[in-house]
Amino acid sequence: MLETGWVIRVRRLAQQHREEKSRTYGRYETFINGRASNRLRGFVCEAIGPGDNKTLNNGKRIEPGRYPLYTHWHGAKYASVGYALDTETAGALKMPAIRVGDTEARTDILIHPGHPPTPYLSSVGCFNLTAKLEPTQEMDFWESRARVIALLDSLRAFAPAAFATEDITRIPDAWLIVEGEPRD
Repeated sequence: MLETGWVIRVRRLAQQHREEKSRTYGRYETFINGRASNRLRGFVCEAIGPGDNKTLNNGKRIEPGRYPLYTHWHGAKYASVGYALDTETAGALKMPAIRVGDTEARTDILIHPGHPPTPYLSSVGCFNLTAKLEPTQEMDFWESRARVIALLDSLRAFAPAAFATEDITRIPDAWLIVEGEPRD
């Protein structure tokens, strides 16, 4: 299906395991007005499934579906506007992030970097962007951070008014599409 607007599509591929840790691993690609962006693609890690939007704080990934995107400015850890520019301290606060909306009982679902102290998976329902990983490999914070900033830069160019304030703001015609429900 040809999507209009700004779209990041996540296709879940498998669940990965290392010792007592588990995560869902998938691919992401970005489209702007139906055209694929070769620069904004890679892999993504998120919590294991099955997806569940109805149970608050369940520690699972969200359900497959289409979700509107928002800027984020809430809490002490993440922001779409005014995030930390520190390039020496891995995980310096606030880290760059994009908010996912319409997730029913689930709150604060974000696209953000994989970060210390849990670089295998830094998510309880969120999406950590990354380069290709082996099942036991940890994410690299700086590489993951650069991917999130690249998405933010693209979204800011697509809908600059949404980034005018440090507040939670709907990014017009910007969407996350999540596909797949891999299980062990």
